[in-house]
Amino acid sequence: MARVPLLTQESAAPEIAEIFAKQEQRGLPVVNLYRVVGHSPAIGQEFVRMGNRILYRGKLPPKLREFAILWVGHVAQAPYEFTKHVVIGRKAGISQAQIDALADWRTSPLFDDQERAVLAYTDEVSRGYRARDATFAALKGFLDDEQVVELTIAIGFYEMVCRVLEALQIELEDEEFTGIGKTE
Repeated sequence: MARVPLLTQESAAPEIAEIFAKQEQRGLPVVNLYRVVGHSPAIGQEFVRMGNRILYRGKLPPKLREFAILWVGHVAQAPYEFTKHVVIGRKAGISQAQIDALADWRTSPLFDDQERAVLAYTDEVSRGYRARDATFAALKGFLDDEQVVELTIAIGFYEMVCRVLEALQIELEDEEFTGIGKTE
């Protein structure tokens, strides 16, 4: 159970209730993460906007973005984040075999050089905040400056998401805690 109550449209501040209403109008569920960050209306509103900007209006290829987000969720051992992005990653073109082999991305033949470069960069930034020059150079072989910055922001944003989820013990809506394994 989440450490703070899940807001409803009726109990949320007007700006958060509007976000909930827009989600429902689009036929999308209001996820528990939104129901919790809504307790801080001004920040919660911007939090949702930033997440949507990264997910729906970026220049980074969605498949590469989702590899980064999945790896962040894996490293953070955040089942909610990982599970949600398995679905999004599949829609972006990540195969179930790749998801199943994610912990072995360094050696698995299921990942191409670009995917490995994104995962290496994500791993180094997630674990130590800095990436080696060789890792960064590999990214620059196929991503432009805007995409590299976007990738870096996505990594940081989803690390924050994992921290919010785990610190506040936000549960997955359908309680499917699958796909998370031990980090290396």
